[in-house]
Formats: sequence, C-alpha cells, structure tokens
Amino acid sequence: MLVLGALIGVKGTRARAARDAIETEIVTDRSYGVTGDGLTNDRARLQSAIDASVGKTLMITGKSRIDAAGLDLRSGSHVRFAPGASIKLLPHDTPSYQIVRIWDAHQILLENATLDGSKELNTAKKDRNANGYGMGISIAGSSNVTIASATTQGCWGDGLYIANSYHYDQVVSSAIRVLDHHANQCRRQGASIISGKDILIERAVWENIGGTSPSAGLDIEPNTNWDVLENIRIVSPTTRNCRVGILVFLKEIPGPLPKNIQIDISDHRDESSTDAPFSVSGLNTNGRVVTGHIASRSPTWVDPRLASVESIDYDKRGPAIIVTGQRIIP
Repeated sequence: MLVLGALIGVKGTRARAARDAIETEIVTDRSYGVTGDGLTNDRARLQSAIDASVGKTLMITGKSRIDAAGLDLRSGSHVRFAPGASIKLLPHDTPSYQIVRIWDAHQILLENATLDGSKELNTAKKDRNANGYGMGISIAGSSNVTIASATTQGCWGDGLYIANSYHYDQVVSSAIRVLDHHANQCRRQGASIISGKDILIERAVWENIGGTSPSAGLDIEPNTNWDVLENIRIVSPTTRNCRVGILVFLKEIPGPLPKNIQIDISDHRDESSTDAPFSVSGLNTNGRVVTGHIASRSPTWVDPRLASVESIDYDKRGPAIIVTGQRIIP
C-alpha cells in the first residue's frame, strides 16, 4: 500500500485515509480500449470504463481527449489519475458542459484528476445569458463524495460546482470533501457552492479567474429559497488574481422557508483581487427569516483593493458577518 501511495502521489493524510478505506482491485482505462493518445476522442470508451469498474479502482493512465458531452461517475465509482494523466476537451463551441458529472450519486472518490476545459479551443459566443456554465467537476444531489488533489483549468465557467439535484426535488448535496483543489484560468469561478450541507474544502488554490461575472475564486451563491448552506467549512484557501477572492451573495435565499446559514472560513489568503478579498452582499430579507453566521477568521489579505466586507446592500437582519484576526498587507 505504501508503494502504491508513493507511486500515485496522493496529497494529504485525509486523502490517503479515504483511499485506503475503499481500496479495491485496480483496473486501467487501457483495458477498456481507451487510447489516451492526446488526439482520439476517448469519451465513449472512458464512460464504458467508468460504468464497468464500479466497485473497483479505475486508473486513468494517458492524456485523453473527450467531446463536450462529458463523463458521468456512478455510485461507488473510484477513479484515480496516474502521474501525468489528464482529460482535456476537444475543440468545441459549447458554453454549457460538465467535464465530470457527479449527479445523484453516492460513495465517490476521485483522486488526482487533471481536467482541462480547453478554453482556448472553445468558439462559443460570449453570450451574457449563457456565458459561464462550462464546469470542470459538477456535483449535484450527491453524498459522501471526496475529491482529492484535483486540478481544473481553462473551464468556460467554474472549476468546481456544487448544487442540489437537477432530477429530484429537494435533494441536497451532502458530506462533500474537497481536498487540495487547484483551479486556474477559469472564466467565471474557481469554485461555486450553490447549495449543500456538510461541505468541507481544504487547502484550495483558486487563481487567475476572469472573463465573465462575478470572476470569484469561490462564489457561495444560492439560486432559490430551496437551497441550503449548512455546515460549510472552507479551510486554508488561497485566492489569487481574481475579481473577488471569496464572494457570498444571498439575493435569492429569502423565501417562505426559514433559512439558517452556517459558513465558516479560516486562514484565507487573498493576493491581488481587483475588487475585494472577501465580500458578503445582495441580501434583502423582505421580512423572511434568514439567520446564522458568515465568518472569516484569521484571513491574510495581500494588496487588498477594498478592506470593507459588508456591502451597502446587505440586510443586517440576516446572518451575522464575522471577521476576526485579519491581517492586511499593503
């Protein structure tokens, strides 16, 4: 096991513990006909490999190219990328896609994935109404998911997106662990949390985000009153060269259902965000119940353009905004 761990280079003791807990027979993508030659469209063969390897560990070994239809992980999937392996989109004109979908699936482990949205090869029109929905990893209505050491780059929209199920009402993503995520040069966000409970993101680096609004390293932004933000923990993230480092925008959350929001951010480091390192805004309770807290503890903000984090359009009857122990470096 130690030899295998050294070979694949999994970061972090938590990632290794998650891997070891469900270690199973290892099969390679090559055994399912995947070429991994950097040219051939391997999507259908990769999907067949994923479907056939549930209950096993599927090793991605080459530099695969796929079309924008993307790949679906299944309940029980364990997919690991070998050193140097990757999946990159072929040239396309699609503003809305998901390279890897984890939708309505459970007990998932994805390790060391390198996913490239081929932003430079995307000829989609920059339509303001559909200009930021190309996702690297999309999680919706799923539970007990661990994403360890993933790199998502060049996505038309977000590197990582977490939301409710698209197929079943009121099914919330839960027990999501994201360790050592790196998003680079995505157009809209490094990561977005639309809805979820018991979400932990540790040691993420979200950098060089820009091209369409809001261009945040992390955007926590519910779409409806049905969404939830419960036990959201963001630990030691780094945001760099974004418009906003971490954005919490709550315009759509008030409604008939009372909401209690719990967001805890610790040891956030932001470098050179153009608008703000941390922003909480958009809330008008309109007499609805929205309680809880949004906390950033011990952040370090380097070259901040805006030191204030409470926007003028934030209803003080909403969740308390807590910022403590901040360090500002001019």
